Amino acid sequence: MFSLVIPIYNEEKLIDELLDRVVQAIDSFTKDYEVIIVDDGSTDQSVSHILASREKNNKIKLLSLSKNFGHQAAYTAGLEHSKGDIVAMMDGDLQDPPELLSAMYRKIAEEENDIVSAKRTGRRWTKSRDLYARLFHAIFKNIDDIRSTGNYGNYSMMKRAAVNALLSMKEKVRYLPGLRTYIGFSHGDVGYIRDERFKGKPKMTLRKLFMLASDAIFSFSKFPIRFCLILGTIGTIIFFGAGIYVLIAKATGNAVPGWSSILLSIYFLGCVQLVFLGVLGEYIFRNYKESQNRPVYFVRKFYDDTP
Repeated sequence: MFSLVIPIYNEEKLIDELLDRVVQAIDSFTKDYEVIIVDDGSTDQSVSHILASREKNNKIKLLSLSKNFGHQAAYTAGLEHSKGDIVAMMDGDLQDPPELLSAMYRKIAEEENDIVSAKRTGRRWTKSRDLYARLFHAIFKNIDDIRSTGNYGNYSMMKRAAVNALLSMKEKVRYLPGLRTYIGFSHGDVGYIRDERFKGKPKMTLRKLFMLASDAIFSFSKFPIRFCLILGTIGTIIFFGAGIYVLIAKATGNAVPGWSSILLSIYFLGCVQLVFLGVLGEYIFRNYKESQNRPVYFVRKFYDDTP
């Protein structure tokens, strides 16, 4: 059995096109499937559109969450409710073409891959969003502890063993592309050019993209805290040398009077300390979220005919 998990949030303008293309794509390689649409607290008519499509095809299932829990939580909910031996994840804005599913399925079935990810070889986005995405992947692939998530997003396909391994990690602050790579298993990819949104405005605003990037970096990298240590060490060496210079200047009578250099030094050190506290705060906040141990999501209703 094949399962496809798609999270959506206020996508009434494109949900019909999405489901039509998804069903056509899946029908081309299997008839035994389920499509789990995870409604992440939509406030428009997305749910009614999905239920109307479900009346025509009961292989389309709706997992309705109690509120908006976020993109990664919605994916987690869908994965935990999936029943397939092979499970795929795909965004619901049609930037990930459903037609790529057949190539991913062949690769995972014929080449004995446990995980197949869709690799973005290009993007048809606005230049600013494309620049931000490229900058994040360029930084992340050089500072993370797994070093192999460059240009991979959520769009992927996994065998059940890999899905179970992914779901066994229960952290609350989740970055699924990083977790997917962290679990190991044999990994293949299929290249594609990511499209613009089919209709509507992007739900992942620049603020949300920045927060997701922060979760990725702080969850999988010790670089920020190590950078603080390096910067603090360099600053200590510099100011230790400056202190020696001041003592020599005082002893030889060459000291320059004035308070400007002292004030600049105080402000510089104060700013550095605030940056360090901010970085430490990010790690402490994530530890706090984990210690709360709250569920990642709550289900309002699951529309599923399977017993």
